[in-house]
Amino acid sequence: MSEDQYSELLKFESSSKFTEREKVALSYTSAIIWNPDIADDALWAKLHRHFTIPELVELGSFIALTLGQQRWIKTLGIGHGEILADTHAGLAPAPAMPQAARHA
Repeated sequence: MSEDQYSELLKFESSSKFTEREKVALSYTSAIIWNPDIADDALWAKLHRHFTIPELVELGSFIALTLGQQRWIKTLGIGHGEILADTHAGLAPAPAMPQAARHA
């Protein structure tokens, strides 16, 4: 995601920073995480226009796994960067590196 997209994430549905495919994927994510009632026939029709069934299974599985991991970490009371902070393991480094430095 770009910095512009991060700033628009909470209003992705009306944002011009996301493609229609990305908006549908984010709606699917919202249905899995927050409100399964929004996974109505209209959402499924949009999902099937943009994704194959195997892609939907993969995307849904990734969303569910990530949500589960985050809930488990929160349950353990672990803060960002507290575990493996002195290694290169993990999903993200504690300080965000500028884009240019990552590709140097």
